Amino acid sequence: MKLNMTTSEWRGYQQICGANGLMMVVACDQRGGMRKVLADTPETQAAIDEATLGVVKAGIVSHLANKASCVLLDAVCAVPDVVDDKVLSRDTGLLVGLDASGWDTDANGYRISKLVPGTTARRVRELGGTGAKLMVYLRPDRPEANDVNIQIIRDCIADFAQEDLLLVVEILTYSLDGETEADYAAAFPGLIVESARISLELGSKVLKLPYPGNAEACKQITELCDGVPWAVLSAGVDHETFVGQVATAMENGASGVIAGRALWKDCISLDAATCEDRLENIASKRLREIQAILDDHAARG
Repeated sequence: MKLNMTTSEWRGYQQICGANGLMMVVACDQRGGMRKVLADTPETQAAIDEATLGVVKAGIVSHLANKASCVLLDAVCAVPDVVDDKVLSRDTGLLVGLDASGWDTDANGYRISKLVPGTTARRVRELGGTGAKLMVYLRPDRPEANDVNIQIIRDCIADFAQEDLLLVVEILTYSLDGETEADYAAAFPGLIVESARISLELGSKVLKLPYPGNAEACKQITELCDGVPWAVLSAGVDHETFVGQVATAMENGASGVIAGRALWKDCISLDAATCEDRLENIASKRLREIQAILDDHAARG
């Protein structure tokens, strides 16, 4: 069933899913976050240029993501090279990230999402993308915080609809200045549920969301989605924690996983041999464990 997708979008969605019909996407579109994994200090992080990141990302594709149904990459330092250099498998889907590293802030300290200049729906198609991923920040409990970011979602959905190309919408939330860690943690499930609601009202057809904290919130998201697929992201937690989150999300209606650092954060290195060994022997095992959860869920219907 295509739900509210066009034929082209549905075909793209099928291609980012595995044979079990569920998303198993390896995310490595990060730039700033990846630099922090590769180096300890701001100075050494800044010394890692885009070409070096591109080499690391190619390694992730070659030794990890080609074993998944899809990879999420950026057009800053990864695409089109992984396509043109024949690193990306013909059987692995490609989502292209639209968001730039970091964020701006408005006069009230609310985050304003940023996009990579020129990475339009047409450009994603030119790059060989199966579709794209847009990430924006929302604080649904503060309506005044969201006007710019909601317009970004609205504009990108319209652009991809005109090109008839699949768009995955990712929502992240964040703590406010002066908000305690305990208060933010208490608000977090509701923030994710309401962020999903906003995204769906804007016309999102596939969602990428943080684990919302508990099974009930997962169930609420699924009910809101009413058939719209949503994938749970790893948000950099350790693998063992993420495995539990994936199991709970899948039991409560999620349609798969878009995972990055939980798979590879302690496996990448500027040394190619070390990177290859860890990706093949540690990250790939983690991937298989997550795939087994998805396969078991699919088998049980």
